[in-house]
Amino acid sequence: MSATIDTPNVVALSTALAEACVQVPVAQGPAALARELARTAPGLTFREVLARGGWYRLGGVVDAAGTAVADDLEHWAEAELAAHGDDMQALADDFCDRGLRATRLTGKTHYWVAGTGGGAADYLQVEIEELQEVVCHALFRQDALPGSIEELVDPREACGGTQTPLGVPFHALRRVVHVEDFLAKMRAQKPDPQPIHRFVEAWEKSSAGHAAQFSHHWVVAVREHLDRYRQPIYNATPVAAVNGQPPKFEIGFGARGLALHDALTRFDRQVGYPMAWFFHTLTTKSVPHAVAAAVVEDMQSGFGYLPERDVQVLKDWLHRPYGF
Repeated sequence: MSATIDTPNVVALSTALAEACVQVPVAQGPAALARELARTAPGLTFREVLARGGWYRLGGVVDAAGTAVADDLEHWAEAELAAHGDDMQALADDFCDRGLRATRLTGKTHYWVAGTGGGAADYLQVEIEELQEVVCHALFRQDALPGSIEELVDPREACGGTQTPLGVPFHALRRVVHVEDFLAKMRAQKPDPQPIHRFVEAWEKSSAGHAAQFSHHWVVAVREHLDRYRQPIYNATPVAAVNGQPPKFEIGFGARGLALHDALTRFDRQVGYPMAWFFHTLTTKSVPHAVAAAVVEDMQSGFGYLPERDVQVLKDWLHRPYGF
């Protein structure tokens, strides 16, 4: 178990990292980000564990020459539609000859983690986005009138084909979260442990927790919103820190005994720690749920290929299943 590290103030660290991200060109690569993290929080050791791309956000509006008309596409569309009496045809007639196009921010999120204590969730998670603004679809066309705001700002297949970049890619801080503190807020919401709490507890009890650091293999997707009473609601989901192709679980249906044990071992070796197959059963769905029951039945039949602590984790889950 590692010693507890003084955790920097998350708000202050967020401010410092937001400023640092502006200074680090994307072209310099992850090593430059690593240096900034080390400089900003010298008492912590950060490592990048996951990069997730393929997502986008709505951007702004540019004219035919690529000159910015508005920074916020959705706000612009709502304001202009209201100014035209909520008449989409009138709006289209007014702008169809101006060559206006929407832009998007295509993105990749880099997850960096740094341990702060001995518990599985005792770590800081820093999410840094790599963004590129690109010119997307034409807002108004003579042959296709948008039927709604949604169709205007984010139609299906809006950015097929080549996308024209606007400026160079840049970094932006998404968030900094101390995972254990966030999970504590979730515990305060409800008396019973939520799935993420049970997931972390299972890790700590199992062979996985004795062999590997949770934050080296998992990041936590956190969400926060206000309910109808304006009270904050917190949610968290574990995301496997798998870059590239996900691991494969290869075995025939209904396999038991030595064949099942070999398949579990091969899967665990692909991922890099024992009991990986169980945690991926709950998250990536790489392993069928029925495997957990088959393993326990094997144990009860005399096949002793799992430690008792892992068998207990499986039994606890079978008694009260959960997943993500």
